Amino acid sequence: MTQAVKNKGWMVTFAGTGINLALGILYTWSIFKGSIAKSIEAKDGIFSWSAAQMNDPYSVCCLCFAFSMIIAGKCQDKVGPRITAFIGGILVAIGLLLCSQSNSYAAWLLGFGVLAGAGIGFGYSAATPPALKWFPPAKTGLIAGLVVAGFGLASVYIAPLSEYLLKTMGINNSMMLFGVAFLVVVCGLSLLLVNPPQGYVPEAATQNKKGAVKKSALSVDATPAQMMKSANFYVLWFIYFIGAGVGLMVISSIAGMAKKSMPNAAFLAVAIMAVGNAGGRIIAGILSDKIGRNYTMLMMLLFQAVLMLAAIPLVGAEHPSAVLMLLLATFIGFNYGSNLSLFPSLTKDLWGLKSFGINYGIMFTAWGIGGFVMSRVSQMLQTNTGSFSSSFLIAAIMLIVGAGLTFSMKASKPATVPAGVIFEPQLGFTMADGGEKIEKKDT
Repeated sequence: MTQAVKNKGWMVTFAGTGINLALGILYTWSIFKGSIAKSIEAKDGIFSWSAAQMNDPYSVCCLCFAFSMIIAGKCQDKVGPRITAFIGGILVAIGLLLCSQSNSYAAWLLGFGVLAGAGIGFGYSAATPPALKWFPPAKTGLIAGLVVAGFGLASVYIAPLSEYLLKTMGINNSMMLFGVAFLVVVCGLSLLLVNPPQGYVPEAATQNKKGAVKKSALSVDATPAQMMKSANFYVLWFIYFIGAGVGLMVISSIAGMAKKSMPNAAFLAVAIMAVGNAGGRIIAGILSDKIGRNYTMLMMLLFQAVLMLAAIPLVGAEHPSAVLMLLLATFIGFNYGSNLSLFPSLTKDLWGLKSFGINYGIMFTAWGIGGFVMSRVSQMLQTNTGSFSSSFLIAAIMLIVGAGLTFSMKASKPATVPAGVIFEPQLGFTMADGGEKIEKKDT
């Protein structure tokens, strides 16, 4: 008798997508910031922060999200994705509940910034790897895109929901509701994150003439130390810092930017940016498979630079067009989302799968530091000048520099995997026992 395994791939995939749909509350910060800004302007005593501090919880959240990815990757190797994501759900819930109980600057830095940021990192790092293991290599892009797109799409429902809750319940009760809801959703769905059992072979894996499945590995498998000795790592890290930082800078303030053109529906800009964000992740991944990662990255950086320059007269206009504002938000979101598809792929192409989990965790620090620096600088410039023009101009220059740096990198081709390869678990992609074994008789 032989043992077959019930394929739980789609269940795990959609569980991961659901977890990311909750954790994507990060991208809705501009809605909460708008409510905080109103309180500060009204001097009602609810929030007594300075105007320059309004982006700090978001900036710290980005930073903690990025650095927690390294710890979460190690945690996943030891205890698996279920417990790792469960920890993430608890941390996010505690952080949001803390924000619901206090409006002090320190409480929001700790709650939304540190605790929720770390929780997002734990949940995000555990959502994709188990889903990938249930499918053959040919479906890696599709499955990863579906899971990660959930994070980008979150604002489609969280933005209008937040707008409604803030008007009807206030910011503290809204944070309490989100805290309880995300505790139930993330922790509940984490229980569905199961890895295949040892030696599991995806159904679509091609067999050789003798019926045996061939095993193979990528030609390059660099350790973190080897990766960090490579000049490509530092070039790629800085480009990621620019691309992600600029996108996060706009995301953190998009609702405020849209107020002139859509005073009562600024949340639409947040929601439409989320659609672009999710689309960019999938389309950039497909495009990079066709024309190469470097060319795709060059195109996205230059396109984003053009959008930054176009944003200066649009956002600064006395009566900006709502249609143009929505188009701008869509394309900025699209270009930002492409980073979340391109840089994991480039990391895998250049340094292999063996240490991919921790290698990408280290690379992902560029995302967190970029978001922290750019959103903080942008808020300070906007406070001092009263406009976003300086932020957009600096962002455009940095993007052009990043585009130029792509020419100094080695040409990167998508990694090729021979037909019939078993997905072999390595660091960051360990296979814990899981799945449902079903005995069947040979025919």
